[in-house]
Amino acid sequence: MGYRTMGKLLGEKASTVGVIIRKWKKFKMTVNLPRSGAPCKISPSGASMIMRKVRDQPRTTWQDLVNDLKRTDTTVSKKTISNTLCRHGLKSCSTRKVPLLKPVHVQAHLKFAKDHLDDPKEEWEKVMWSVETKIELFGLNSTRRVWRKKKDEYNPKNTIP
Repeated sequence: MGYRTMGKLLGEKASTVGVIIRKWKKFKMTVNLPRSGAPCKISPSGASMIMRKVRDQPRTTWQDLVNDLKRTDTTVSKKTISNTLCRHGLKSCSTRKVPLLKPVHVQAHLKFAKDHLDDPKEEWEKVMWSVETKIELFGLNSTRRVWRKKKDEYNPKNTIP
């Protein structure tokens, strides 16, 4: 009897019947064998704990996550944590820098822009422009990283004023 005929009788595709028959000929059984490779060191509950912590505090470091897992008697490396977060769609990215503006400032900027929208070029030539100076208000002048998805780059949790 051919694979197609058997498949029609069993309600399966011919390719499925072929795979099962080849598996029987090779292993003398049809159950799935365990896959190769090392088992995952982080349990599903550990992975959900990591995801919850990163969702609440995107600036969490690898070391903080390693220490949290140590408290649950799971010893893993930073790379394992990174792989787990990547598997769930998160990447370690630098924080986006956004202006430190309060809603009042935003409204004032918008009002100024609307008031001077039609000013002639000669009017703007009379304006004296100053040079901007960088002043670090919020800690060290270094790159800070967050765990985030690509579309969440301007979420307030993932930005630095």
